[in-house]
Amino acid sequence: MIPPDDDRAELPDPDTLEAPPGRRLRRVKVVLADRRAHRGPIRQITELEEQTSVGEALVRNLIRAQLRTALRLALATLALLGSLPVLFWLFPAFATLSVGGIRVSWVLLGVLPFPLFIAAGYAYSVQAERHERDFVDMVEN
Repeated sequence: MIPPDDDRAELPDPDTLEAPPGRRLRRVKVVLADRRAHRGPIRQITELEEQTSVGEALVRNLIRAQLRTALRLALATLALLGSLPVLFWLFPAFATLSVGGIRVSWVLLGVLPFPLFIAAGYAYSVQAERHERDFVDMVEN
């Protein structure tokens, strides 16, 4: 419940306050807005908001960086998984190798892709966040 305006608590008079022994009371200036706060260049932010050609170029560069990262990780994953059948073809003894009655080739082809996809997704997420941080730093500076 909000008290009515006329029942507001009275603040103590600062001149009558006593400081603990050995200390002095300090006055604190309360300011609604700090004028020294963030005076970064507004030009890039305005160009992004107004979707000018410069803003579009900045966003296009961010998208291209993220696309390059995605393609690089996809090609690495594809190369690793695609090399397994070639490895089995070149070394038939490795293809028929079994441990505990389970063929290693089936384990590699059936189990390896899942941790590999998770690792690739995590790596992409980290790289995409880095690209976005760099983009924000570039725009704000």
